[in-house]
Amino acid sequence: MKKVLGLMSLCILFSCGSETTTTGDTQDSTTVAMEETSDPLYTFPFGVQAYTFRNSFPNGIEQTLDTIQSMGFTELEGGPVGDLSPEAFRQLCEARGITIPSTGAGYDELVKDPQAVADKAKALGAKYVMCAWIPHNGTTFTLENAQKAVADFNKAGKVLKDNGVTFAYHVHGYEFQSHEDGTLMDYLIENTNPEDVSFEMDILWTHFGGGDPVALLKKYGDRWKLMHVKDLKKGTPKDLSGGTDQNNDVALGTGEIDLKPILEEAKKLGIQHYFIEDESDRIYTQVPQSIEYLKSLQES
Repeated sequence: MKKVLGLMSLCILFSCGSETTTTGDTQDSTTVAMEETSDPLYTFPFGVQAYTFRNSFPNGIEQTLDTIQSMGFTELEGGPVGDLSPEAFRQLCEARGITIPSTGAGYDELVKDPQAVADKAKALGAKYVMCAWIPHNGTTFTLENAQKAVADFNKAGKVLKDNGVTFAYHVHGYEFQSHEDGTLMDYLIENTNPEDVSFEMDILWTHFGGGDPVALLKKYGDRWKLMHVKDLKKGTPKDLSGGTDQNNDVALGTGEIDLKPILEEAKKLGIQHYFIEDESDRIYTQVPQSIEYLKSLQES
């Protein structure tokens, strides 16, 4: 598309140098026409992380799912709420045209009984199980923590794979401690078995921890299978703690992260599932804004 637009621009330029004079109105209309022929960048189902609605579900599960549906979401990353079984929760979602391609599991769950995790995922209809936190003391993630996680993830990931489910570790920012000529994030990716362990990039936490989302996508290619789409309030102090004030989550396109090149690279890699996650207390205004931002993006 970029090359086509470039050629059109050259044609317009040379026409302006000919005997025919192009008026400002004609130039403006041509520009508008070119913009209208641009293809949308975001061409995937709209997905949301259930944690976004953590304060809503206790007030009514079905009402919250109705809200999620009304916003235009057709994919949910999450699991049963309250006393609902995985099957019952899946039924409520499917009745609203919502599928659950990915669900979560705690680290201890994966270590203790990965088969139970796989069974729950299958009951939900999920093809992915993500884990969002590796236990460690304080704010310092160590090589020993990473080594244990590698062993545990390889073992659990193998069980999930044998059940037709893909395991993905969700990046949370603290993994960017320096290690040798890279970081412990590099260590986790390079030492887990590619056949059994994949990764979910959380854009905000990757950025927050000092990682370069585009560079990491390019470096590790199809190890990335899922993405949390988030933006960070401009000027927010960043560190390796893996935590910040939840209201530092802002509507997509209004924060400090350059999201378009990240989404472009993710699309090139073939990532199919993107989940908006907003941890703020402004979700009913920010989430619709984030959806509109994704709709507004055009192919370069």
